[in-house]
Amino acid sequence: MQKLTKTQPDLLSCEQVEQKCKLSLLVPHDLDYFKGHFTDGPILAGVVQLDWAVAAICKYYNVQQPVKNVEVLKFQVVITPGITIELLLEQKAENKYTFSYNSNKGQHASGRVVFESLINE
Repeated sequence: MQKLTKTQPDLLSCEQVEQKCKLSLLVPHDLDYFKGHFTDGPILAGVVQLDWAVAAICKYYNVQQPVKNVEVLKFQVVITPGITIELLLEQKAENKYTFSYNSNKGQHASGRVVFESLINE
């Protein structure tokens, strides 16, 4: 199996205000995830989009608990190489966050990530 080396988008900007965070991301043409994923028209797999969203939530909100559940996950418009997208994150509760990917092509994906709670439920 080939080792993946280019797996992340390029961060163009980050704005964080209270419980919201907006990341502007460039999806590079040479992303390893595009190799072999539809040669004539590469697209970014939904599992990669979810992974990026969870990683961003963990980083920008300092979340260290494991993911408990993913809710209302939707993929609407494919993400292709070279596109600039906005990843919008918002904390809704102590352990619940929403995310959405948007660009001038519309909303690409959205969902809610629930992490294990620090408090015993």
